[in-house]
Amino acid sequence: MEVVVLVLVVMEEVVVLVVLVVVVILVVVLVLVVIEVVVLVLVVMEEVVVLVLVVMEVVVLVLVVMVVVVLVLVVLVVVVVLVLVVLVEVVVLVLVVMEVVVLVVLVVMEEVVVLVVLVVMVEVVVLVLVVGMVGVIWLADHM
Repeated sequence: MEVVVLVLVVMEEVVVLVVLVVVVILVVVLVLVVIEVVVLVLVVMEEVVVLVLVVMEVVVLVLVVMVVVVLVLVVLVVVVVLVLVVLVEVVVLVLVVMEVVVLVVLVVMEEVVVLVVLVVMVEVVVLVLVVGMVGVIWLADHM
């Protein structure tokens, strides 16, 4: 009977050892599952960080494109303003040339008018002298 009791005690110890081994295996499996979950969370976080970086890169690229477009528009506006300034300068130059031409024409016309008046006055004086001489000759013939 003692042998049976001894066998039962040994079997009990073996069962306790097996249960302990199973519990240790379960704890190890649980730790492995927790590690796997942590690794999975880290992988997901890495993908989220990569996605955020890609989105930020796209936003920066869009901002750079907008800045380039604004700079091109500013350059176009400056070119248009410069062209307008040149056109205004050309118009002012044309107006100054026209003013000089008009002044020259007016001076020439004034001189022509003065000359015409002088010629007419000389013709009138000559006509008066001729009429006077004809009158004197006529009076001399009739006296």
